[in-house]
Amino acid sequence: MVICVVLLVASLRAPAKRRWPYLVGTLMTGLTVFLLTPFVEVIGSHPLWTGPTVPVLGTLDVTTEELRNGLFQALRLVAVGLAFAVYALLLDHDRLLAAAGWARRSTLAVALATRLVPVLERDARELRVALRGRRVELGTMKLLSPLLAGSLERGLNLAEAMEARGFGRPGRTRAPQPGWTLRDRLALVAALLIAVGALWL
Repeated sequence: MVICVVLLVASLRAPAKRRWPYLVGTLMTGLTVFLLTPFVEVIGSHPLWTGPTVPVLGTLDVTTEELRNGLFQALRLVAVGLAFAVYALLLDHDRLLAAAGWARRSTLAVALATRLVPVLERDARELRVALRGRRVELGTMKLLSPLLAGSLERGLNLAEAMEARGFGRPGRTRAPQPGWTLRDRLALVAALLIAVGALWL
């Protein structure tokens, strides 16, 4: 519970227009897990409600143990979702990639994968603004095709740029990077504590 509250407070530092899809998606998913768990589990001996008998599922009931387990699983899921939201919204992925030179390939794959949602969000916002200038309004589903085409083109450009810069070849050079600040070190300690807490849960 404490981990979820800390991560929620941290994610609220992001701009409201960018944070709401992450927060709504995470909290709604956690609420769904909490509500469905008592109906798909059969544990506990302290029923609070006993419902009808459904074929295949058996007797529907809600026990205190099922509610407790549903809350526990929902909080775990919310903690993971909020951790990803903080990572995607507040972290500088370029500096993260530069700091993890010892795991360059793995870090690059992780940074590219987690940057996908913010980049698509930015592209959708810019596309809406461009279409609004032409007095054209598109629904969310109609934006998928141009966003997919744009992401494929960006992937090709990125692959060409990486090849031109000699990605993966020995003897690479590195641009000077700013040193770690106190905030960076505190963020690293907080991330380690959250990881330990998630493993403990």
